[in-house]
Amino acid sequence: MFPFSSLLALALAATLVVAGPCDIYASGGTPCVAAHSTTRALFSAYTGSLYQIKRGSDGATTNIAPLSAGGVANAAAQDSFCASTTCVISIIYDQTGRNNHLTQAPPGGAAQGPEAGGLDSLSAADGAPVTLNGQKAYGVFVPPGTGYRNDRTNGIATGDAAQGMYAVMDGTHFNDDCCFDYGNAETNAQDTGNGHMEAIYFGNAGGNKGAGSGPWVMADLENGLFSGGTDGQNTNNPSITSRFVTAVVKGEPHNWAIRSGNAASGALTTAFSGRRPNGGYDPMQKEGAIILGIGGDNSDRARGTFYEGVMTSGFPSDATENAVQANVVAAKYATASLISGPAVTVGSTVSLRATTSCCTTRFLAHTGTAVNTQVVSSSSASALKLSASWNVVRGLANSECVSFESRDTPGSFIRHSNYKLFVNANDNSKLFHEDSTFCPRAGLNGQGNAFRSWNFPAHYIRHFNALGYAAANGGPSDFDAATSFNDDVSFVVGAAFA
Repeated sequence: MFPFSSLLALALAATLVVAGPCDIYASGGTPCVAAHSTTRALFSAYTGSLYQIKRGSDGATTNIAPLSAGGVANAAAQDSFCASTTCVISIIYDQTGRNNHLTQAPPGGAAQGPEAGGLDSLSAADGAPVTLNGQKAYGVFVPPGTGYRNDRTNGIATGDAAQGMYAVMDGTHFNDDCCFDYGNAETNAQDTGNGHMEAIYFGNAGGNKGAGSGPWVMADLENGLFSGGTDGQNTNNPSITSRFVTAVVKGEPHNWAIRSGNAASGALTTAFSGRRPNGGYDPMQKEGAIILGIGGDNSDRARGTFYEGVMTSGFPSDATENAVQANVVAAKYATASLISGPAVTVGSTVSLRATTSCCTTRFLAHTGTAVNTQVVSSSSASALKLSASWNVVRGLANSECVSFESRDTPGSFIRHSNYKLFVNANDNSKLFHEDSTFCPRAGLNGQGNAFRSWNFPAHYIRHFNALGYAAANGGPSDFDAATSFNDDVSFVVGAAFA
């Protein structure tokens, strides 16, 4: 027999168990039929795997689970497994027990991205660090050409059946291409017609826009990104300005809704609630596949970051969603550092020396617009010294990272385009700023620094056959070769030659 004090302690512990989002949906009569997150468990009792990562050095995989039941992901286990190499997220597990896991998306009707005609890319495992209540975790950073999918699902709404969805995303990472989605899509990766999708979309594409210039939380219903209503603009759907956004889309026969809010504070607001759009969207013909980061036909030119999301059976009430939003806010999403390793000081002038055994006298330089490595020494010509010298400035797309301005062509920066490195003049476009921003980390071979692309974080500045690339470890191109990858992407940062 337990003493009264022990029984009291057990009772108090039981009352302190915090319901997760899927516990809340179940209490509201609309249970989760898919639940995906790389940051935390979405059921209070969940202790299973959140996601799987695959290591670049040897292809080994491991699963990452929460630190405790209902808790935050064990980021330290990922960091240990991926030390001195690269990792990608290979599976995002479904926490409901229905095996609606998300894996590498196959090709589809829209062959648009870098992997056109083949499998989509996988997300870098460390591309989106955050903290939840002060504990480190990682989201899913999706560049163009990256996507996840499950075409053989269990329990996902089909036809005109009711469903709900929410997702927590990065409110600052987006573009105007199709389609950064999470939700219900076609089962054959083809565009099978209006009304065959019902997914959350985040970005500023589409003709049916919200207020301002975006980005907006909208719905991808196939052959249309809808902000609500039937006209060209829904001024009740606000542009998102928060770093973290909660996005909600739900639908039932003849009715659907969009809601959104700051995932770090405050409540949800309703951007639209009403009848389905005209033109083949009532009744809906949902097919029940699940997508992340892509459109239903594998349209894969969009970008965004996903932290957590669910799909439900039935049409959740606003009250249920409000309780889920309170749970998300209580998780206290916050930004975390993108950089590690030896300091690379903004305002300094530097040289970048290769560390591969063949090439330790070679430095990152440029000839015209082409970035390459060249043998440089104190006795080299002044022009060569200048071409191998760089100003370190704050990252043009993210001030925590860095950009490298050419010393001999001021106003021009190292940037990647089609995975090749160039020195180009800053045109002040969003794309240029992103392409020219690199995040330092400790050199993968233990020397100096490696410089990861901010907008394609699986790619690093690499020298290959004396030319400069933004290369992925073991990727599809010859310059992605795994052989000597760690050495080729590690550079010793020294004083500038000129």
